[in-house]
Amino acid sequence: MSHETSTQTGFGVVREYPVDLAVVSVAAVLAYGVATWFPEGNVLRLFVTFPLALFLPGYALISVLFPAGDRSARKTTSASIETRPRGIDVVERLGLSFAVSLAIVPALVIALPFTQWGLATGSIAAALVIATVVLAQLGALRRLRTPKPERFVVSPLASVSRLRQDESAVATVSSALLVLAIGLAVGALLIGFLAPVSTGGFSELALYSENDDGDLVAGGIDDEIEAGESVPVTVSIENQEGEETDYTVVVQEQVIEDGEVVERTELDELETTLDDGTTGTGELAITPTAGEGETVRISVLMYEGDAPDEPTNDNADEDTFFWVTTE
Repeated sequence: MSHETSTQTGFGVVREYPVDLAVVSVAAVLAYGVATWFPEGNVLRLFVTFPLALFLPGYALISVLFPAGDRSARKTTSASIETRPRGIDVVERLGLSFAVSLAIVPALVIALPFTQWGLATGSIAAALVIATVVLAQLGALRRLRTPKPERFVVSPLASVSRLRQDESAVATVSSALLVLAIGLAVGALLIGFLAPVSTGGFSELALYSENDDGDLVAGGIDDEIEAGESVPVTVSIENQEGEETDYTVVVQEQVIEDGEVVERTELDELETTLDDGTTGTGELAITPTAGEGETVRISVLMYEGDAPDEPTNDNADEDTFFWVTTE
């Protein structure tokens, strides 16, 4: 018998759990997934950033502070009737949610750089969703402990009815709209953290040689070699495209006459895939086919993805070169 009573009590708590706070918690988790899964500049990512940064955490905190829905509750004593504030209505709750969110987000942004996670898109989104979910559960607990007659319950129809009957509610709506406008303005700044506009990114190609101490240095590549000798070169690619990128590098020997390429010979080709924000290097031993006394240009051509059928300096995404004379 006691087991059945416990089960019924448990189901009763589940049935009475505030629907709005359940929606807020789920929405925060889903917004975090979208904000961290989709690439920068994605429309859906921008769409979910606004409620995650400007509404959900504030609504959760307001639910903790104001578990009741009635603006006042009367307490009767032998001497008099005392009226004391107990809660806020839907319109005030929505307006304060934006205002309070504007206080929560900057506090998190200031605190995160002092943690091991630092200030980044993922860490800000995670902090917001954790704060929202924790506050929502505290708000649900406080609301369940509030007597049912005074407990705040989401009822849009009742709110509209009260709005029509209460002339003072017009001022409340005006205040809520003002807070919303301010929130949207400040939100433009917060978007820079959670969903920065894509700038297109870039990739950088560079060539290095090894000095006598074994360190890589820019320049210093041998420009005079004997026939059949190889030139050791280190190719470096830096990926700042904002996403994982495939690269193809083509090494060409080019014969130049009057500033024009009259002959091309492909000497080597390599492919690599780099994560965003990483730099990859590869060692090449380039062996020119030029005859004795001939000077040729060694061009290193980089392409995002596959190289075209006829690689040239003009159609390469990035290119660099050095000159070699065969003795």
